[in-house]
Parts: sequence; C-alpha cells; structure tokens
Amino acid sequence: MTTKPALVLLHGLLNDERVWQPVASRLLAYADIHIPNLRRQDRMAQMSRDAWAEVADVPATTPLVLAGFSMGGYVALQMLADAPRRVDALALIDTACRPEPAVNLAAREALIASLHADVASAVDGLLRLGVHPDRLADTALLDAGRRIMLDVGAPAAIRQLHAIIHRADHRALLGKFAAPALVLCGREDRITPLALSQESAALLPQAKLVLIENAGHWAPMEQPDEVAAHLIDLLLRLV
Repeated sequence: MTTKPALVLLHGLLNDERVWQPVASRLLAYADIHIPNLRRQDRMAQMSRDAWAEVADVPATTPLVLAGFSMGGYVALQMLADAPRRVDALALIDTACRPEPAVNLAAREALIASLHADVASAVDGLLRLGVHPDRLADTALLDAGRRIMLDVGAPAAIRQLHAIIHRADHRALLGKFAAPALVLCGREDRITPLALSQESAALLPQAKLVLIENAGHWAPMEQPDEVAAHLIDLLLRLV
C-alpha cells in the first residue's frame, strides 16, 4: 500500500483550523492532515518550532507537504528554513516570500490599535477587504469568517501581527527548493496581491502558479473545491 503523505496545513492571521476545514474535508483520502495551532506565538521561529513538533512522529519515509495560507505561508517558509527533515512539496496560498515592507508598518500598527479598541469593527474591516467583492452579500461566508476571527480574538491576533512584522526574507530559500511547488492566489486578493504570488512562483524551480477565479484573499473558504483540487494534484505528484 502506498503511504499517504503527511500534509501540514498552516492557517492565517486571526484564523484557526476552521479556515482550512472546507478544504481539509476534501483531502482526507489523499493525505494525513495536521493543522498546528499558530495562535500562541509572537515570532515565526516559535510558530515553526511548534509546527514541526506536530509532525515529529511522522516517519522519515513518509512524504511531507507544507501548505500555508496567508500568514501560514510565512510559517511554511520559516519551517523550510528550519527543516529538520526533507520537505517533499510546498503550497503557498495568498501569501508572499518577502519580509515586511517598511511602508506597511503604519498600517500594521493601526490594525493593532484597532484590535485593542474595537475587535469586532477590526474583524469586519478585514473581512470586507479579504473576500471577493461579489461575496460581500454572502452572509454564510461572512458569518463563518467573523465567527472564526472573533473566537481567535485580539490578543492572539496581536501576537501574530508581531510575528508577521518581524518575519524573515525567504526569497533566496525559494530558489533552492527543487521539489514540487504550488502557488495559488485569488484573482481579487487585495491583501497579498497577485504580484507577490508571481514573485514566489518565479523563484521556485518547480512551481505551478494558479489563479483562483471569483476569490479574494480567503481562497480556502471562498473556493474550497478548486483549492482542494489543486492540492490533490500536488499530493498525487508524490505517489
């Protein structure tokens, strides 16, 4: 029997495992899924360490795949930098490989202040910016996203934002990753625009770049069928 790959799904800012659930439920036949908790740490190195601990018991002979959404993509790249074992495939979804641009710092600090002052208002602003404009009337999607973000809460989000602000530059690392790679980006992603995904794909020697139509930044929740289908294709390359 072929060993199923171990798939590490890494969630984003103000998210938990529920942001991946619509995708993960479609992948159970193809991979053993691990979703680390990235809400307790305030540095990428800590997130990487704790994520690696989640798969410490995975045999070295089992293929290992990292898939990071948004902030989770930054964690996936830090995991590559820290890797105690081979990573057999990589998926980056609505994310980037650059360090935090100085021009973004004022907006990050403003978000931290708004989370302190009124977390519900901050969450609504992030949701409206994150989803495709055509989905702003999709109350089921917005309610699901709002519930996740409010449950995660301001203290965890502020820790995550400090980790994001201090993340490393992983562009050189991508150029050395010779295994299969997938880069997905929602066509209307206004948080990590397409140019950032194009940069990551250009650096990865074996990358496939895919645009997810009718999606903004929240592609795993906006278009879970399509995201899952591309991840399945990536997993099948390891069989």
